[in-house]
Amino acid sequence: MTQHASPAPAAPATKRRKHPVDEVPPPGKLAVYGIQHVLAFYAGAVVVPILLASAIGLSERELIHLINADLFTCGIASIIQSVGFWKVGVKLPLLQGVTFTAVSPMIAIGLAAGGGTDGLLVIYGSVIVAGLFTFAIAPFFSRLIRFFPPVVTGSVITIIGIALLPVAAGDVVGGAASADPGSGRNLAYAAGTLALIVLMQRFFRGFLATVAVLVGLVAGTLVAWALGDATFSAVGDSSWVGVTTPFFFGLPKFSIAAIISMVVVMLITAVETTGDVFATGEIVGKRIGRADIAAALRADGLATTLGGVLNSFPYTCFAENVGLVRLTQVRSRWVVAAAGGFMILIGLVPKAGAVVAGIPHPVLGGAALAMFATVAVVGIQTLGRVDFNDHRNVVIVATSLGLALLVTVQPGIVQAVPGWAEIIFGSGITLGSITAIVLNAVFHHVGGGRGPALSGAPGTDQVRLDDVNAMDRDTFVATFGRLFQGPTDVVENAYAQRPFSSTAQLRAALQESLFAAPPEQQAQLVAAYPALGADGVGDGTAGEQTVLDQAAAGLDRLTEDDHTALREVTTAYREKFGFPLIVCVRDAPSRERILEQGAARLQNCPSQEKAAALLEIAKIAGHRFDALVADANPVHSARTQKYGSQDFGRADF
Repeated sequence: MTQHASPAPAAPATKRRKHPVDEVPPPGKLAVYGIQHVLAFYAGAVVVPILLASAIGLSERELIHLINADLFTCGIASIIQSVGFWKVGVKLPLLQGVTFTAVSPMIAIGLAAGGGTDGLLVIYGSVIVAGLFTFAIAPFFSRLIRFFPPVVTGSVITIIGIALLPVAAGDVVGGAASADPGSGRNLAYAAGTLALIVLMQRFFRGFLATVAVLVGLVAGTLVAWALGDATFSAVGDSSWVGVTTPFFFGLPKFSIAAIISMVVVMLITAVETTGDVFATGEIVGKRIGRADIAAALRADGLATTLGGVLNSFPYTCFAENVGLVRLTQVRSRWVVAAAGGFMILIGLVPKAGAVVAGIPHPVLGGAALAMFATVAVVGIQTLGRVDFNDHRNVVIVATSLGLALLVTVQPGIVQAVPGWAEIIFGSGITLGSITAIVLNAVFHHVGGGRGPALSGAPGTDQVRLDDVNAMDRDTFVATFGRLFQGPTDVVENAYAQRPFSSTAQLRAALQESLFAAPPEQQAQLVAAYPALGADGVGDGTAGEQTVLDQAAAGLDRLTEDDHTALREVTTAYREKFGFPLIVCVRDAPSRERILEQGAARLQNCPSQEKAAALLEIAKIAGHRFDALVADANPVHSARTQKYGSQDFGRADF
């Protein structure tokens, strides 16, 4: 009798684990984490309506309504972005807030329309249209990113910070309505608030550092109240519950010049949002694609339009809360949704808005100095990635910054321009932004083909894709051979994959050729790279590209002690592995980091270091590729424009 083996039991189906972004924490933690986001966000959220109300002459009652409407709409906007529906909302832990970019243009729009609620209605008209515009262009915006390189975004962010400083200074001296530059008490409140913020940033880390501005505002206000310089009489007159109604101040008014100004603001904000989305994606470990960027921008546009209807302002992702996600590693988007719920509740309590409206102007001015100056510093960091050896970039930055400061320092000059241009010339941010965008297009995008840049050095004309596809083998090898040191086998192998439909495909062809090359070709390539900090780097004989690479960390101007320390590490490395220590200096821009990395890699096995050498070569080639090929990496530029030179885990080119 034949026995048949019984079938093996079926393996139990395993339920796919949720991504941390989609996990919902327990209710208690969800509430605590949500409140933490609100606290880190709150000061920045309420500053915009306070600054605007002060500048265009709104009453305290109107200011209270603006604050509550802002918080209420912030909560809705944050839920839209984090929870999402249809193709709206990126479904990441991104909290929405009113963009500081819009402050100066909105003030200019409001004052040009007569100030008060009349000016507010024109602001809301421009906000509604700009929001609809942002929603409509969301799926196409990735194609426009090339018009917003660091030379444009850096100029604009710097201008924003500098142009807002006079607003902060006006609050320091008591506000527009009761300015008293000679008041020592006003100066003491402002300086004390600023000093407390700086001290908290110096001596605290983590959560307390993120709420330094809020603590400074609270402490400064309490001191002013104790000394009789802050009153909260409006709190008692305000109701406990109040709902902001659509068009509370009246139906919006539409001005072409105001709309153009706000559309420019939203274009700039879209670049900032793109950077925030990519940064958050890296932090939470979620791949970001074009559809995600479009969804995030649709949420910005919808929230901005909703803001114009519900008596609030343009919205964007708040970088402060992106930093909080990185700091806490709490990656759930539902935490931000909870924070949005809390903000909606706070926005329904007018007494809360009345408390905020009671903050004395000098206290607010001290905090604003810290925030606005920080914006300018971010712009300077962004400009640090601009090649100023290219005189065109000097002209773009100098002209846009000069015109922005002209109308900021001498606002009366707006009287000399035609009426249709008053909105543009009434705001340093708007005029400077438009100037930077237009000049970048004129200098870098308008005109015929410039031909291949055979040197590949920054400051020269870049290679265009049409030029690449038209090249013969020798020209292709001569052009792209300088992405690598020594042998050109890798480049010759990539040539066989022509024609290229995009710069991404060209980049991928060079990558594949590098990592798929035979071991002997890879060994020859690795051996061709010069020693870090070698004499040839200092005197320029190591080659133009090598000098540019290593100069990023000052390896072309080493002291004798640094030279000795680096030589010891590189010599020990070559003796152990038989090939030079290769480090992508642009991604480790300090001599100390390079020495630490070299010493640590001495502990590895030869196989690992061979792989590491190829990876570092790929990174070096990636930076050279970006400098050589037009539009080589626009998405990378967009996502890093607010975060300095962080690498975001980029492993190759």
